[in-house]
Amino acid sequence: MPSSKIIPGLGLIALLVALASVAAQRPELSALGASPLTLAIVLGALLGNLKPTLSHGRWQAGLRFAQKILLRAGVALYGFNINLQQIAEAGRSGLLIDLLMLSSTLAIGYFIGTRWLRMERAQALLIAAGSAICGAAAIVATVSVLRMDESDSVRKAATAVATVVLFGTAAMFLYPLLFTWLGGSRSLFGIFIGSTVHEVAQVVAIGNAIGGSASHNAVIVKMIRVLMLVPFLLGLSFWLARREAAGEKRRITVPWFALIFVFFATINSLVDIPPNALQILRQAGIISLSFAMAAFGMETTFALIRQAGLKPLLLGAILFTYLVIVGAWINFGVAW
Repeated sequence: MPSSKIIPGLGLIALLVALASVAAQRPELSALGASPLTLAIVLGALLGNLKPTLSHGRWQAGLRFAQKILLRAGVALYGFNINLQQIAEAGRSGLLIDLLMLSSTLAIGYFIGTRWLRMERAQALLIAAGSAICGAAAIVATVSVLRMDESDSVRKAATAVATVVLFGTAAMFLYPLLFTWLGGSRSLFGIFIGSTVHEVAQVVAIGNAIGGSASHNAVIVKMIRVLMLVPFLLGLSFWLARREAAGEKRRITVPWFALIFVFFATINSLVDIPPNALQILRQAGIISLSFAMAAFGMETTFALIRQAGLKPLLLGAILFTYLVIVGAWINFGVAW
């Protein structure tokens, strides 16, 4: 793709990302867990609905570049936010809870979406992945493994992102109320937050609102869930390759950016990276993901949501309810 073709679209997205980064620093928004990623989606959606033509024509090449190349780069660079010490600190119980919640949410989301709601397989998988792993970032990473045409992938991804952002935002208001009602250990409640809430920023916001060890444990357990994105993508690729399509076996698609994610996480664990350099790498990852989020947001129009119907919202609501109720049972009743 010639670089001159992507400049108009990337320039427009860069403006949205800059606005999202500035807005995320506002105390009233940061208190609600509004990260540059979520604000980039919101600003992109606002602009896309006010001016739908901006997602087509001369702007489209830049949007596609952000949705593909910058997305993969952002996921890979996100590995610098994770280290093996965090996994060890969470212990066997934290790992077990994450594994139980992630695998069961994926299975239930796929089963209910395809069997009960009669949704397309790809749409059910995207919403299940966003709910089970790490919200919008998991959705757009999963799109890279699901081999769909461009217009179909954008439509399904935008619908799934809108769904998990909606219920992830609801979690930020619900969880502090649950802690006030249930009481108990902040340490255990932090693990509950990290193993069930959609986005990293939302986990941070809820943990800070509750305070104490809840914040620390929530982030550690959540980052382990993020790391589980890699085996999920690899497993999904192998599973899809085994399914026959049009009478022929599908070729296995290995998501290279997921492998680089693990490599960067390993480097972050074993190498003493200077703090300034580490901050630059992490910020580069956030900016890359923010570009991708803004690009997807610009194509998240009300017309698209209406076209998708109520089924994606219903599946998102079912999985959100499952994460809260069954997640609480697993955290407080089974694993402990």
